[in-house]
Amino acid sequence: MTEARRSEIYVGLMSGTSLDGVDVVILEFAEFPPDLLYCHTIPYDASLRDRLLMLCRSQTTSLDNLYSLDAELGETYAELVNSALVNTGLTRQVITAIGCHGQTIRHSPDSSTPYSVQIGDPNRIATLTGIATVADFRRKDIALGGQAAPLAPAFHRFLFRSDEEDRAVINIGGISNITYLPASLEQPVLGFDTGPGNTLLDYWIGRHRDRAYDENGTWARSGRVNAALLERMLTGEPYFQLNAPKSTGTEYFNPGWLEAFLDGEMEAADIQATLVELTVTTIARAITDLPSPPRNGYLCGGGAHNGYLLERLAQALPKCEFSTTAALGMDPDFVEAAAFAWLARERINLRDGNIPEVTRAQRASILGGVYAAG
Repeated sequence: MTEARRSEIYVGLMSGTSLDGVDVVILEFAEFPPDLLYCHTIPYDASLRDRLLMLCRSQTTSLDNLYSLDAELGETYAELVNSALVNTGLTRQVITAIGCHGQTIRHSPDSSTPYSVQIGDPNRIATLTGIATVADFRRKDIALGGQAAPLAPAFHRFLFRSDEEDRAVINIGGISNITYLPASLEQPVLGFDTGPGNTLLDYWIGRHRDRAYDENGTWARSGRVNAALLERMLTGEPYFQLNAPKSTGTEYFNPGWLEAFLDGEMEAADIQATLVELTVTTIARAITDLPSPPRNGYLCGGGAHNGYLLERLAQALPKCEFSTTAALGMDPDFVEAAAFAWLARERINLRDGNIPEVTRAQRASILGGVYAAG
């Protein structure tokens, strides 16, 4: 393996707002499109997930709890990288850097003093793997007046843009977001969070069926959409009326948010069906309002496996053909992790990682801090 080839291999780590686990990828960027050498999702163990959920949903916590979780996550991420290297036969010497998003515990871009916080100590990752680690991707964009989210649209532009057609990339994780990739280079790339994705669906089925998620949307399909509840949520939530750039998180769209809209006796399955419709409607409206609604939409994230949700989305947007990003050569489960491998590459090469039209930052900028190996 040549030195030039070694310099183009990066690891990406992503643990999203669904808190279901950590996605690990190893990407080789020597050619285009990049080669996905390894990809795997490792669920959080139940204890760690419960503690992270409590931290994310709590308005207060002790410093001991916060920083012990930060340290534990850093060590967990390092273990997963080391396991990935063993599984692939790669050595740490051939990896240029790790890009670690970290676990978001609070995202508040519109407060009087905006901030976005991710934990997972990159010093521990760099020390325990012996590989330079790039982390803290969001706070520079916030310092420039941006939302710090979504950041994946820059990677979507790199990997998925076409000269022949306008495209939408739709990521349905805990929160849903879209990226608009116009064919014309004269039109800006757009991207923003549309609202809840899986976060409320996972909460509701966990509460009533003791399951982590609604596999293929089967439970939601068994219910009926409650039109009155849907209308209350759509009209009563100011976020849905905001113009982009905008971003949000599960600290906003959470169980308390949902409970505030529930009124009277409703079947639990009907509420699940209505939550699917909320996700679908907010995505569909966002796509319809794009400068030139694309004819092709490419899905990624956990929601790409929810057959009922995808059926409803296709019915809501009959002029748009939907497939997953697999049609463009990237596994839909690992687009976000791949994005942070790419963002690490951009940081190492001193290239801008954000898109001001997406985040509202004053200018494009290099993102992330580099934590030296060893």
